[in-house]
Amino acid sequence: MARRLFSAAGALVPPVPAPAPAPVPASSSAAAEAAVSLLPLLPCKRRKKLLKKLNSPRIAPIEPEADRRVPALDAVLDRDAAFRFLSRARSFMASLPPPHRIPLAEAGKLYRELGFPRGRSVSRAAARNPLLFTRTTVGSVPHLAFTPLMCSLLEEERRVHEELLPARVLAVRKLLMLTAHRRLPLAKLHHCRAVLGLPDDFRDRVRDFPDDFRVAVDPDGLHVLELARWDPALAVSALEHDFMVDERRIRRTFRFSVPHRRSMPLDGEEAERLDAATTFPLVSPYTNGALLRPWTPEAEKYRVGVVHEFLSLTLEKRALIHHVFEFKEELGLTRHMYQSLRKQTRAFYLAGTEMNWAVFLRDAYDDDGVLRDKDPLVLFNEKLQGYACMTEMDPRRSIAE
Repeated sequence: MARRLFSAAGALVPPVPAPAPAPVPASSSAAAEAAVSLLPLLPCKRRKKLLKKLNSPRIAPIEPEADRRVPALDAVLDRDAAFRFLSRARSFMASLPPPHRIPLAEAGKLYRELGFPRGRSVSRAAARNPLLFTRTTVGSVPHLAFTPLMCSLLEEERRVHEELLPARVLAVRKLLMLTAHRRLPLAKLHHCRAVLGLPDDFRDRVRDFPDDFRVAVDPDGLHVLELARWDPALAVSALEHDFMVDERRIRRTFRFSVPHRRSMPLDGEEAERLDAATTFPLVSPYTNGALLRPWTPEAEKYRVGVVHEFLSLTLEKRALIHHVFEFKEELGLTRHMYQSLRKQTRAFYLAGTEMNWAVFLRDAYDDDGVLRDKDPLVLFNEKLQGYACMTEMDPRRSIAE
């Protein structure tokens, strides 16, 4: 059955109870709409200034039509922004040697690495998470350090990563199979480690899997990760797998329309059959995209399929666009991906601003913006965010939880 939907032509086959969930902040798009409602009440000069700010790519939503926005998914990005300091400071300080502390004077300069706004106080950012970060003094020098609770949570996170390591290796193998030359720079993989759910030391541990990976040095001196062997059993996309379960849903997900003039009148059923004729068969993302002619429907199907498969390999079935385009050359993507993704409204949802937007797999989330199938690492992150929202420890709980 799957062969009728997917075409593999041109395929290249090489050899303890957690704390309450963190509250979801209000959507930034709602705040922008509230600002727009104030425009008639402002003086001319302030109105022009606010209009200029609202039209800035930093503020303007990537989805211009308000009726097509999904506030529940927009709020997911606002939640990420609310916990930016927690995620970045945790990762940066965990990479420091024990006891994982840093002088406050030095921490105040690392606003990018620690995830707090430039010019703001790092102490104030840490004070919002009193159960996880603390201020300590070492030889009269104030330091930012982890609390005992945070240290125990980091140990729990390490155990979760160890349990999930075989699944992560499998995901990286599939990602390498998506690339044109079956190789990726290790620096790019490390940069996107949080999106893919990889441990911080994954690039140092790839040599522990000689049957799956090889580490080489390219002519520019960059370390690249190469696929050691091709596994045909892994060259099955998430769409192909879902098609075997629910063919009707997959057929409704994608639509590559055929443009036609008004002189060719078609009713709804005829137009749907015509679009289906050009939409199917889809092109498997594990084929060799270099063999497809550029700017053809098959090439667009291939690129859309690659993005869908990449998102299916991510931890939360979503990614910021700069994380997707981190692998632009390796995955054969073009700068016209925005238009291609915007056409597939049933498969993808674009959220965020014009400068920094994300793409979601719609089917992976329910109507409330909650991930349907949560990875154990996602559950751990939600637990950590729950502790970040608490100001004091419940005496009935213990650190061991």
